[in-house]
Amino acid sequence: MTLNCKGQLIDLNTPKVMGILNNTPDSFYDGGKFKDTDAILKQAEQMLVEGASFIDLGGYSSRPGTANVEENEELKRVVPIVEALLKTFPDVLLSIDTFRSKVAEQCLELGAAIINDISAGKRDENMHAIVAKHKAPYIMMHMKGDSQNMQQQTNYKDLVKEILYYFSEQISLAKQQGIIDIIIDPGFGFAKNLEQNYELLQKLKLFDTLNLPILVGLSRKSMIYKLLETNPKAALNGTTALHMIALERGAHILRTHDVKEAMECVQLMQQLGESK
Repeated sequence: MTLNCKGQLIDLNTPKVMGILNNTPDSFYDGGKFKDTDAILKQAEQMLVEGASFIDLGGYSSRPGTANVEENEELKRVVPIVEALLKTFPDVLLSIDTFRSKVAEQCLELGAAIINDISAGKRDENMHAIVAKHKAPYIMMHMKGDSQNMQQQTNYKDLVKEILYYFSEQISLAKQQGIIDIIIDPGFGFAKNLEQNYELLQKLKLFDTLNLPILVGLSRKSMIYKLLETNPKAALNGTTALHMIALERGAHILRTHDVKEAMECVQLMQQLGESK
């Protein structure tokens, strides 16, 4: 299983790590952490040194209840950082976390490699066409509603069956537009309660039926820290434990704030596989 990122084939038979880089004031863990471009570049460099294959840059927090961010504000947050990252690290495979086609297009034109869309194209009818035009890999996530109301939309008759149906529809639409490389993200924490998140992780192998790479975003999320009665800052150990389970159940990409620890999970899982 491979991804074509700007002409570079990425082999996902060995799981990869995607480092999270939020240039937002209100993300649940690292919101407002990076005060200027130098701080962002330093964080990106650390993640690359620690082994990240991808850096995922976002300018719109999608945590539950967050306020809407206007498109121009998102562009102001993201575009200068894309330019600075690609100038400093020309070979970086940069993913852009956005559901807006205009943001995606400007970033792809500057040299970004991947689009990570929490809405799978549902919030911008032009998104699929823009991604296809640039021949970029496309991460599509499952969610219902938006950041303001998704936690009120956790009613499912059959959680995994409904998510698989959602993906089958969105994958078909994306392929009709000409998108070749698609990655699926089951959307832990998005329109799912705590019990549903763990059911999703328990049944992650069922998503193999889509025959597409699976990205897992568990890093320091409330499904960990609420269960353990702690907070995001203290949720690294829990994140690492669930990363090992996700890898064992078929995850191809771990999207995380903590690259070093995620890379250690990949290394340990690879050794386990070789020791069978």
